[in-house]
Amino acid sequence: MTAYAVHESLLEASAFPLAPIGSIVVERNEKVSEADFPPLSVGKLGVTPQLAGVAKTQTEGERKLVRAGDLVINSRSDRRGASGLARMDGGVSPVYTVMTPKPGLLVAEYGHHLLRSTAFQDEFFRWGTGIVDDLWSTNFTRMSRIRVPLPPLDLQHRIAARLSEVEAMVRKLDELAEALRQRSTDTAAVFGLADGHPGHVKDAHSPLSGIPDHWQRTKFGYDFFESTERNGDNPPGPLLSISEYRGVEINTRTDGQQASSDVSNYRVVRPNQLAANMMWLNHGGLGVSSLTGYISPDYKAFWISPRFYPRYVHHLFRSQRYVDYFGTIGTGVRPNAQRVTKTALDMMPVPLPPIDEQRLIADYLDKVTDNVDDMLAKVATLRELLVERSSALLLDVVTGRMELA
Repeated sequence: MTAYAVHESLLEASAFPLAPIGSIVVERNEKVSEADFPPLSVGKLGVTPQLAGVAKTQTEGERKLVRAGDLVINSRSDRRGASGLARMDGGVSPVYTVMTPKPGLLVAEYGHHLLRSTAFQDEFFRWGTGIVDDLWSTNFTRMSRIRVPLPPLDLQHRIAARLSEVEAMVRKLDELAEALRQRSTDTAAVFGLADGHPGHVKDAHSPLSGIPDHWQRTKFGYDFFESTERNGDNPPGPLLSISEYRGVEINTRTDGQQASSDVSNYRVVRPNQLAANMMWLNHGGLGVSSLTGYISPDYKAFWISPRFYPRYVHHLFRSQRYVDYFGTIGTGVRPNAQRVTKTALDMMPVPLPPIDEQRLIADYLDKVTDNVDDMLAKVATLRELLVERSSALLLDVVTGRMELA
């Protein structure tokens, strides 16, 4: 028996007529070239210009046309909420579903919020097919049978207007969170730059530009030594991941990277070692570990010379200047696959302040990071509350439990 046959959809309690999605939209299946239409991303932020970290389609002709006013949804059900209204023409992955709302039946903005509601996402998942959750997908044929509430057009407009106000607040919170993350590593502080000195590598020919004269200069290969330790039969700790926001941490994710059944060849990471995802350095995919555990065999771990204070190293290489620099020395055709070779890394110039200055800088940035983490937690809680209230408001209105003024 299929999953949707044993669940009662919250949408079915609507006080308004229910209509199968297939009766109020028209599927768009036109193929276009990336040369003619800009690539678009479909994620938790809705439909946006393609993000830097998204892999591009290798064959230009294999993109699906999107017109402004279309509704787009990622058919992979593990990408819950990855949907929305397109505000511009473009092209998306052929695995996405593109739909044009039928005039007089579905207000595009209402459709946008409906697709992104928790009730619809749950129903979308139930109608999917697949072997396991992370390979579960819902094609248009199956999705077209999902029945959704269809209030009068004027009420659709009012619902959309109210929820768009909430969405604007969520967007502001996302912008604040990103600004806080950027603030967590103070480029000027970590490089000892004078006020007004440019902090980005695009403004400097070398990561050493503008550092104090009394600081020494070195190269990565002189002070960072690759560890060859592997798990073997007895892993020394848990699986670790490398977050672009937090550095090295215990992997608690239920999706994404997971260890294989045989972890004997995975790399061991010890406290005060630098762990690095060599394919993600230009996104901040490295950090100094405070934990003992193991990482992907594709990652690297480095012992740090006693000339460096480990926490200073952590902030140094995660600074925006080095993240930008890694992008210039990486090789690859995709922004999310810019591999930095060990040879290139060994040649990388590195500032070497006196050890007492390193400690002062690291202590200062640790305090900044702790404050930022506290603020990020509060922002995340508020964002989650707004998203929940948004979904609840839509459901309350369409079920008749609430009236909009």
